[in-house]
Amino acid sequence: MSSYDGKVVFVSGGTSGINLGIARRFAGEGAHVAVMSRSQDKVDAAVAELGEHAIGFAADVREPDAVAAALAATAERLGPIDVLISGAAGNFPAPAATMSSNAFRSVVDIDLNGTFNVMRGAYEHLRKPGAAIINITAFQSWSPTPFQAHVCAAKAGIDQLTRTLAMEWGPSGVRINSIAPGPIAGTEGMRRLAPTPEAEAATTAAVPLGRYGTTDDIAEAALWLCSDKAGYVTGTVLSVDGGLALGGSSALSSAIMA
Repeated sequence: MSSYDGKVVFVSGGTSGINLGIARRFAGEGAHVAVMSRSQDKVDAAVAELGEHAIGFAADVREPDAVAAALAATAERLGPIDVLISGAAGNFPAPAATMSSNAFRSVVDIDLNGTFNVMRGAYEHLRKPGAAIINITAFQSWSPTPFQAHVCAAKAGIDQLTRTLAMEWGPSGVRINSIAPGPIAGTEGMRRLAPTPEAEAATTAAVPLGRYGTTDDIAEAALWLCSDKAGYVTGTVLSVDGGLALGGSSALSSAIMA
């Protein structure tokens, strides 16, 4: 029997891409899964795919009251939250010299402020001890990358939030970690960052393992990181990127500019 049978998993941004892949994997292990994103249509489609033990909410991570209401409703219907995934994100390549303040703010609001809103809204509903939180980050958090100033700032904030709250919430038995995915096939982020065959080829060439990752690659890492087998792991950033980050910012920059 799976260790996730009957566990409650909440996935912010869980209706597409990496986050839907994570939700799908936990549901496959018997978890009761709640997903949240802005689009009611996407929420409905994800819930239908995830099965009878799935529920969903349409809410924007930039709106703390709406996020808190979704988390409270999840706990009321399913019980204390065992796993929390914060994955809502925005990205687009843009030089800082021509980026508007609204464009910069939009990414920080979704990625960083949204992560805080999800974590803060969930705190009182987490199983204590025993809950595990994963924030989805990116290697731009520690490797400065041209045309990604907004993302670098937001993801660096997420990783510091992960480390800080791992210290604050650890005594209550809550573990908090980040996962930094590499280029993942079929995601909106890679369609924006590598929209042409040339850019895709340049990205692939920059990955030591020589391929794009899959949503399953990230989901398997999340499954382990939230399990008892990782019970002594907290406050860390786990790269699941085929080695892309080993090449530093030049690797991704070359791909974006291809």
